[in-house]
Amino acid sequence: MGKKKKRAELETEPEPSTISAEKVDSDQEFINGDSNKKMKKKTKTKKVEIERGNEEAKEQGSEAKELPTVSVAVSGSIIDNAQSLELATRLASQIARAATIFRIDEVVVFDNKATSSNEDPTTTMNNGSDENESGAVFLVRILRYLETPQYLRKALFPKHNSLRFVGMLPPLDAPHHLRKHEWGPFREGVTLHEKCPDPAGTLVDVGLSKNVMIDQQLEAGTRVTVAMGTDRNLDSGTPLPIVPFSKPREEAGMYWGYRVRYASNISSVFKHCPFKGGYDHSIGTSEHGLKRSSSELSLPPFKHLLIAFGGLAGLEEGVEEDSSLKGTNVRKVFDSYLNTCPDQGSRTIRTEEAILISLQYFQEPINRALQRFHR
Repeated sequence: MGKKKKRAELETEPEPSTISAEKVDSDQEFINGDSNKKMKKKTKTKKVEIERGNEEAKEQGSEAKELPTVSVAVSGSIIDNAQSLELATRLASQIARAATIFRIDEVVVFDNKATSSNEDPTTTMNNGSDENESGAVFLVRILRYLETPQYLRKALFPKHNSLRFVGMLPPLDAPHHLRKHEWGPFREGVTLHEKCPDPAGTLVDVGLSKNVMIDQQLEAGTRVTVAMGTDRNLDSGTPLPIVPFSKPREEAGMYWGYRVRYASNISSVFKHCPFKGGYDHSIGTSEHGLKRSSSELSLPPFKHLLIAFGGLAGLEEGVEEDSSLKGTNVRKVFDSYLNTCPDQGSRTIRTEEAILISLQYFQEPINRALQRFHR
C-alpha cells in the first residue's frame, strides 16, 4: 500500500498465533455451480475470486426472476490514511460489518489510477508481502477474508502480511457463516484432494463433522455453494448438488454475503459492472451534494443500485484523477449526488462513518423503490 512499507517497519510485534493457524488463501476461485471452469495447475498462481457466480450461475439465475441488488463503491485511498497496519485492518472490518448489516450484495473497491483496467492485482501479488500493495488491494483482501466462513479460511487464503491482525476482528456472523452444529439448506464449502468414493464426484468440506460428496468433479481448493437438503444423515453417501451463490437468496430469501470487486478507477466501477445492463441507478455521496431528507427522497425502481463513497478528498478527486473522466463534473457521473448527513457537527466525516450513516439513510427510500419494482 502507499504507506504500508512504513507501517510494516513500525509493526514489530510477533504475528499472533491465530493468524498462523488461519493460513488463508484469497487466491482461490469460486465455482458455485460451474462444472466447466477449471483452476490453474498448482504450480501456477491461482486466480483470486473476482465474481462468485460464473457462467453456469448466470445461466441458472436467468431462469428465475432477477433479484434487485445494492452495490457499494468505496475508495481504497481511505486505507492510506491509517497510521498502522492494525488500524487499517480495523477500518476494513468496519466496512465489512456495515456491508453485512445492511445486506449489501457487492462491494467495489476502486483505486485512483489514471487508466482503466480489468486486472485484479490480488491475482498477481501472491508472495505474502504487502510492500507494494495499494490501499485498494489491501482493502479487497481483508473484505474477502472476512466474507469467507471461518472454517474455509485456512484452505482458501495463504499466509500474508496484510492478514496479521485479522484474528482480533469481530466476526461478520452472516447467515452463511454457519457453526459446526448448525444445519442449513445451504452451506459454503471447499473441494478437497481426498479420493472420492464416487469417481464422478468430489469431496467437499462444508464445516460439518464429516465431509460431503457433490455430484461434479472439480479441482481441489475450489469454493462452492452446496444445497444440503433436509436429510441430515451424512453417511448416506448421496451426492449433493452445487448451486449458484445467488440460490439461497432466490429460494429462501437468505442474505448470502457480499461479492468483492477491484476497480482501477471510478470509470472502471461502471465499465466492468458484472450485472447485465450495468447499474441502472447510481448515487454519489458528498458533503457538497443535494440535501434532502430520507423521507422525501424518491428512488426509481431499480434492478442494480450503486452507492459510491469517496476517499480523503471525496469523489471529486477520484473523478479528476481518472483520465476517462478528467474535467467532467462529478454530478454528471452519477444519477444522483446527495449529502446524506447535512448540518454535521464535525468538519469531517470519515468514510467508514459515512457508509454507516448513508446506508441507514437509504433504507426507507430503497424499500419504497423495491416495493414499486415488485408491483
